[in-house]
Amino acid sequence: MNPTTRRTFLKNSLIGAAAGPAILSAADPAKKLAIACVGVGGKGWSDMMELAPGNEIVAVCDIDEDRLGKAKARFPAARAYTDWRKLLEQKGIDGVMVTTPDHTHASVTATAMRLGLHCYTQKPLTRTIHEARVLAGIAREAGVITQMGIQHHATKRLKIVTHALREDRVIGKVREVHAWTDRPGNYWRQGLDRPTPGGNPPAKVHWDQWLGTAPDRPWVDRTYHPFHWRGWWDFGTGVAGDMGCHILDPVVKSLGLGAPVRVKAEGPPVHPESGPAWAEILYTFPGTPLTTDSVTVRWYEAGRQPERDLFQAPAEWKGSLNGILFVGEKGNLFVGFPEMPELFPKANFADYRWADLPDTNHYQEWVTAIRESRQPSTPFAYAGPLTETVLLGNVAYRSGAEIEWDSDKLSVVNVAEANRFLKNDYRRGWEVPGLG
Repeated sequence: MNPTTRRTFLKNSLIGAAAGPAILSAADPAKKLAIACVGVGGKGWSDMMELAPGNEIVAVCDIDEDRLGKAKARFPAARAYTDWRKLLEQKGIDGVMVTTPDHTHASVTATAMRLGLHCYTQKPLTRTIHEARVLAGIAREAGVITQMGIQHHATKRLKIVTHALREDRVIGKVREVHAWTDRPGNYWRQGLDRPTPGGNPPAKVHWDQWLGTAPDRPWVDRTYHPFHWRGWWDFGTGVAGDMGCHILDPVVKSLGLGAPVRVKAEGPPVHPESGPAWAEILYTFPGTPLTTDSVTVRWYEAGRQPERDLFQAPAEWKGSLNGILFVGEKGNLFVGFPEMPELFPKANFADYRWADLPDTNHYQEWVTAIRESRQPSTPFAYAGPLTETVLLGNVAYRSGAEIEWDSDKLSVVNVAEANRFLKNDYRRGWEVPGLG
């Protein structure tokens, strides 16, 4: 497809589908779904393998031909593409898996949904807040079945936390929450200057297609592809996008939180190219029936954690590198990633019994929901607002000020300059109507 044809395809696919919602497939518990997978290396490979049982992988797409070849060898009946726009011309697809770098989530997902295709998109749902709002709207209008990839959501571990806080109200009303992660750490680096261009893309890597919607920049060996894109603002969303959607999910879900009203960030001096080497983000939310009149959520990155005394845990307690501490009227609830929940002080909760709830498969939940014509547990109606909340931490950090957020207006109302971080223009030739 030449650039003009691709632009026409994207425009027509969106406008043509705008006349009415997609017709959901009739409920059929035995139906094998035809699934197309965009991004099939690394996390994309494991996502694809989770979706394959009971279904048919009919198309695979990756800008790296080595990764693409491996997927094609595993699913020889699937058609292979290096350009997702070409893949979406294929007929007979029921659903699309999107596991690409953050900057291409929105363009692939929006286009697929406007074509009436169900979507499973990895976290964070999008790279910008504007994109998250638009995707939630398209999902609603198109009537498709959607799921954001936050696999921990389906675990017994987090389900029993939600039950304890919402149903049993085991620690009473929650007044503050602390959530932390050890990333970036040794996973990738942040706080970096743009590197000097060096080398050329491998012959089997389609660099222009990898860049997609992002601003043009030259290849640099061992810098962006295949994984270290995450810390660069043009491509990723830093630590918040990587772990924030996982760790803040049970906070939002358990307490029924809406949008925050204020967000404040601490960290090293703001860098125009890359996320911070560390950060602490303080969110203030309006209260809910499960919290005090307002509730604060403090997010810690790069191994920072709340003070040990706040936990009220036994001296021998080992803690966690990634976790949440809910602070309530009657005590504290901790849950880790991957540690099971605990209540502190232990003596106060000696008689409490956790609910008996099952682990389920987050991927198969999506395909089952398609077969049954219903929404799964993390549809874009939920995942969009969650992603917005997470990404507001980046907006506050990059703006260098405490921001006041008006969710209805999708606007920072006290620092006009901060609004430039809500949306970005797309590179010429990769525009998608309504997104960039």
